[in-house]
Amino acid sequence: MPARTIPLKPATAPGRTDAWWLAPLGTAIALVLLIAYSLWAALQGANYYVAPYLSPLYSPALTPGWWSASPALLVLWVPAGLRATCYYYRKAYYRSFFLSPPACAVPDARVEYHGESRPPLALQSLHRYFFYLSLPILGFLWWDALQAFRFEDRWGVGLGSLLLLANVVLLSLFAASCNSCRHVCGGHLKSLHDAPLRHRAWKLASRLNAHHREYAWASFASVVAADLYIRLLASGALHDPRLL
Repeated sequence: MPARTIPLKPATAPGRTDAWWLAPLGTAIALVLLIAYSLWAALQGANYYVAPYLSPLYSPALTPGWWSASPALLVLWVPAGLRATCYYYRKAYYRSFFLSPPACAVPDARVEYHGESRPPLALQSLHRYFFYLSLPILGFLWWDALQAFRFEDRWGVGLGSLLLLANVVLLSLFAASCNSCRHVCGGHLKSLHDAPLRHRAWKLASRLNAHHREYAWASFASVVAADLYIRLLASGALHDPRLL
């Protein structure tokens, strides 16, 4: 069936006199800063490891002989695709970058509305597949967080250990609160009553989903913070304090 084109009508609500543009502007600035840093860090290919810490942007650190560019580029496309197609992030960047619409009772910047029926937005349907691909990477990040407590002489706790642990917890909450996770838990069931374990998992994912926006921002910021901290340690600009 061919995609329908829906003519957009000007907003009929009274014009807004408040500073409605602050929210989409703030979202745009935050996304640009986080994405710009992540891309810059991923292209460096250096200062991403200092024992026992590995930057989450480079995990798993794949270094095949045929690959000469930054190892982050071999894996980063998966979490990048997950976030780019995430239902919350769609709302965030549709409003902030496409002005579609920028706020309630504010006219859409586009003349016609096609939804997500045309490229490149038709690729948003790949979200669940990016979710599946991200699960093994999340497993590696948990392993990295565990190894972050294993120093040369003994097990211990450094500031970097806590940063990597907090980061993987936030990433796990982001994944568990995803709509694709809810679908995995409760989808394709005729009756949740007949699948009590999946029903409990679905209810937990649904409760977490109510805070998906907060987990999305917090996990993105924690990835950047962890990479920056490890980068500063590897360059000698900082010293990692040992807490235990």
